[in-house]
This record gives sequence, structure tokens and C-alpha cells, in this order.
Amino acid sequence: MDRSERVKMAAGEWYTCLDPELEALRIVARDAVFEHNSLPPRRRGDMGSALKSLLGAAGEGARIEAPFHCAYGFNLFLGDGVFLNAGCTVLDTAPVRIGKGTLLGPNVQIYCAEHHKEAAGRQAGLEIAKPVEIGENAWIGGSAIILGGVSIGDGANVGAGAVVTRHVPDNTTVVGNPARPVKRG
Repeated sequence: MDRSERVKMAAGEWYTCLDPELEALRIVARDAVFEHNSLPPRRRGDMGSALKSLLGAAGEGARIEAPFHCAYGFNLFLGDGVFLNAGCTVLDTAPVRIGKGTLLGPNVQIYCAEHHKEAAGRQAGLEIAKPVEIGENAWIGGSAIILGGVSIGDGANVGAGAVVTRHVPDNTTVVGNPARPVKRG
């Protein structure tokens, strides 16, 4: 029995992102994101209603500033008091869980999708989805990039512009490209 590309994506297997079902889901997300980004701030509140209902979870007081972009929305889980500043992009082909009290600076990018290494695979739209988990009370500096398959621990700090390619332990500060730990003090 053939499994759908969405099922393969959810299972963390290679899937074809050019699939019509996945495109239809991305259109729903784009509509919700468009509403969120277009609403006047006083009407939008913490986030547009279509975006809030699309998300996997949006905890109490979670806020997303505009502009914002996500691929699907249903794979994005925000804890209480999470704040995403303007310009954040979340390519949530796999679950992205952000723990309570965590703050993302402007233009932070989270990429769960990894494209095929071979040109023919990329042309066929092959990708694999890897989850991202960010713990509680973490700080992600502006323009940081977080790659799929990474976890960032509770209380961790990611410096502005860092490219996070591996796990960051609790209460650790990382900076640079690729992100490396630095001593606090």
C-alpha cells in the first residue's frame, strides 16, 4: 500500500514536497499567515485568529509579531509566553516545539526541511523533515538560524546571527557559524 507524502513527511522519511496534498496544506498556511501579517496590530492582538487556530498549540500569552512565515503551521507548538519577533520564518515540515517563556529575536529562521544531496533528488522535490525543540526560557538572538534535528536546552542563549547545527545543552550560550559554546562571564 502506498503511503501519502504527508505520512512520509510526518514519519521523518524522504518525501516529495511537490505533492498536491502538501501544496494544499501550504496554501491554507499562507492564507492564515497573510491574514496575520495584514491585520492592524490592535485587531491582530497576539496573533491572527486563523493562524492561532492553525498552530499545533499556542500557549497563554504566546505572541507572534508580523511579518511572520511558516510552511504548515500545524507542526508549530508554542508554550505560554513565547514571543517571536518580527520577520521570523519557521519551515515546520516536522514538529517545532518552543518552550514557555522563550524569546526569539527578529528574523530568526528555523528550518526543519533538509533537501536531497543529489541534484536529481532536489529536482524531484525530495526532502526529509527533522524536528526542532527549544526548551523553556531560552533566548534566540536576531537572525539566528536553527537547522532541523537540533534541540536547544532550557535557559540557553543563541547569539545573534549564529547558525545552530547541533544540540545546545541547558544554560549554555552559543555564538558563531557554526554555533559553538562560549563561557559566560
